[in-house]
Amino acid sequence: MPASKPPLPLRPLPRLIFASRWLQLPLYLGLIAAQGVYVFHFWVELVHLLEAAFGSQTALQALVTSMGYQADAPLTALNETLIMLVVLALIDVVMISNLLIMVIVGGYETFVSRMDLEGHRDQPEWLDHVNASVLKVKLGTAIIGISSIHLLKTFINAANYDVKVLMWQTIIHVTFLLSALAIACTDRILISTQSLKH
Repeated sequence: MPASKPPLPLRPLPRLIFASRWLQLPLYLGLIAAQGVYVFHFWVELVHLLEAAFGSQTALQALVTSMGYQADAPLTALNETLIMLVVLALIDVVMISNLLIMVIVGGYETFVSRMDLEGHRDQPEWLDHVNASVLKVKLGTAIIGISSIHLLKTFINAANYDVKVLMWQTIIHVTFLLSALAIACTDRILISTQSLKH
């Protein structure tokens, strides 16, 4: 087989434009720092929950304040509703953290540089076929999941919310659903059109 030609060197302007992708690196590093803040927040809430379970009134009051929970009578111990709200808040943090990982890893791999993770035993399953379209759909479904958790938290604590807040949160959630559906349908149409051309 004849040896493949070495790639031609880029002209200065295309080289500069192509190198500009590295300007996204500080953005991804900033998202890693934001993930650290979420990890800290998760552990603070978890510690408060455990302390409240063992009878700490200070931790209980911190949970009531952070969840925006209001009961008919002052709380002296954890109840099922408050536990559910705290657990949903912890799940919410985990899902946002998963979304951050998707954006950081997928975005870096797609738009900045290859990570050369092929063969690595911890390589995420979705990363081997990631591109901008796949990333959009995955982000859309992750946002719907986060929105669902927020909506569930709101409805569990519905007595403390105005009807307009409940209505608008539901409308926004449905809008996220329709947007993700539209993105997925558009990508499917594009893929089928490209396969017909080949």
